[in-house]
Amino acid sequence: MFWPPENFILEELVCKHVFDKWGYNSWSFFDDRALRTIDIIRRRLNKRMIINNWKWGGEFTQRGLRCNQCQLVKDKTEAGIVYCTPHVRGIAFDFDVEGMVAEEVRQWLIKHKEILPVPIRLEAGVNWVHLDIAPVPTLEKITLFNP
Repeated sequence: MFWPPENFILEELVCKHVFDKWGYNSWSFFDDRALRTIDIIRRRLNKRMIINNWKWGGEFTQRGLRCNQCQLVKDKTEAGIVYCTPHVRGIAFDFDVEGMVAEEVRQWLIKHKEILPVPIRLEAGVNWVHLDIAPVPTLEKITLFNP
């Protein structure tokens, strides 16, 4: 079942390569649970979340769904590194929240984990928020990880 986010447009969630090739059919590349999760967080925070902003001339292009043409993916491939990031599977987002630093957002999510529809992973120690719904062998609602 498709979960259309109320608080994001597609261009915020995909790289420009994917949008240019697939347009609004790109919604099909996402796991609905991931879309629902970021939409709920955005609504509950009631603050702007910046994922990709390429549509408006911004610098962020690879913080949602990434494809094989995205520089991060190309660099790993050219270096012979197997790169199975949740970003290429439509289950991860990197973002900033207006008026909050990344650690504040992570702590807010930990404090309000009951709003999350599914367990999430958060990358620790970075100055942005990385959130994904990759499965982990734990019953915890939130898992912090360092790559």
